[in-house]
Amino acid sequence: MKLPVIDLIVFIIITFGNVIFGASFYFKNKTSDQFTSGGGNLPSWVVGMSIFATFVSSISFLALPGKAYMTNWNALVFSFAIPVAAIMAVRFFVPLYRNLGSISAYNYLEVRFGTWARIYASVCYVLTQIMRTGAILLLLALPLNALFGWNIKTIIIVTGIAVTAYSMLGGIQAVVWTDAIQGIVLIVGAIVCAIVLTFSMPEGPAQIFEIATANNKFSLGSFGASLSESTFWVVLIYGLFINLQNYGIDQNFVQRYMTTSSVKKAKSSAMFGALLYLPVSLLFFYIGTALFSFYTAQPQLLPAELSAPGAGDKVFPYFIVNGLPKGVTGLLIASIFAAGMSTVSTSINSTATIILSDYYHRYFNKNANNNDSMKVLYISSAIFGVLGIIISISLVGVESVLDAWWSLASIFSGGMLGLFLLAFLSKKVRNIDAIVGVIVGALVIIWMSLSPLYFTEENLLAFKSPFHSNLTIVFGTLVIFLVGFIGMKLFAGKNNKKE
Repeated sequence: MKLPVIDLIVFIIITFGNVIFGASFYFKNKTSDQFTSGGGNLPSWVVGMSIFATFVSSISFLALPGKAYMTNWNALVFSFAIPVAAIMAVRFFVPLYRNLGSISAYNYLEVRFGTWARIYASVCYVLTQIMRTGAILLLLALPLNALFGWNIKTIIIVTGIAVTAYSMLGGIQAVVWTDAIQGIVLIVGAIVCAIVLTFSMPEGPAQIFEIATANNKFSLGSFGASLSESTFWVVLIYGLFINLQNYGIDQNFVQRYMTTSSVKKAKSSAMFGALLYLPVSLLFFYIGTALFSFYTAQPQLLPAELSAPGAGDKVFPYFIVNGLPKGVTGLLIASIFAAGMSTVSTSINSTATIILSDYYHRYFNKNANNNDSMKVLYISSAIFGVLGIIISISLVGVESVLDAWWSLASIFSGGMLGLFLLAFLSKKVRNIDAIVGVIVGALVIIWMSLSPLYFTEENLLAFKSPFHSNLTIVFGTLVIFLVGFIGMKLFAGKNNKKE
């Protein structure tokens, strides 16, 4: 499908304008502190927009409307947990990290449990971000390939190089400012799409709600007690735990707490970014529901292959190309790119920061001067960008491997929250208690993540996890915390008796 010239112009101006703007921050990065924290002088609203943009990837932009189109608003429940996590961040996490004064989210774990805890968490984080970068680049390229016939590998390479370039040259200032712009483009694109859909119904806007209500599209899911289905409660609990992990120990978020000039501004940026995601995610679900009503009222507009079960996630991209006015299509494509670019740039910058603070300064050159530190940041950014591109290309056409990657990502990141809560909530938990808790919790996470992939034969079904995949981080976190806490109580009691 050939892209109209006006759409191509809009897409190029927005996308490459962002890249050039981000790269321009190269001239403001004189020190490693400016590269990793912006010198602590970034505006709170910009940091808040960056936190929001980090939440929203190209997956969210396409997948959330797809979910609403195919099912209902059950996945929206995830967003309900974000304000709770944000309030906890403002109350506990932001002051904690600001008082420690370290750019690394994992310095606190070393203070509590020793070097092993910092290395464990930072390695898990870096591995997760590399995989995330590869997956986002691929999932960003797939719909564009399907819509316009652009070569997938070419899209991955060009996008990966562009984002790596401005992330490497501009540092956190480039990431945060471009995130803010990309977040605005994303919101504007979604609003325009929603407006076009709303006023394109044959019988007027009210028809959207009539058709959607008749098909139970606004349902938030079952309120039953099942732990094997995506009920309201399963999604809500999952959202609470994953967002506590985001705000509590994710380097992407913690690093942003350090980019403002005061604790108060850091708190306001955290709340702003969280609260903005809620109405925007609602907008995504509205778009999906409106698409359902739009094509239900006018089924002749939808190709037969997109009417088949399971093809619902392709309906929104189809509408972007065929249902929007010229120029607006380019804006929506740029919005999808913006969402993916903001996520990838954040991952590249945060992993480079971890390499500098958790490894180079700790083990290779404790008295590194600014030139050495900047070299490490540049080289690390380039390496992780290239690794993301390589992983993304290796996954092209291998969907099952992509699923496996996400399963492995949950293994790597699932134990980090439990360890953090163990350190934060109980000051008496010892090093050995934490180690045992992490080992047991990791085994639970591995079993829940991989058993559905490997225990598929009838004689092995008894070993398969009966729980919904969303509960992996929930059970993993609880096991780590409870094993560590109970171990502390038991051994502390024995020690007291000996005394």
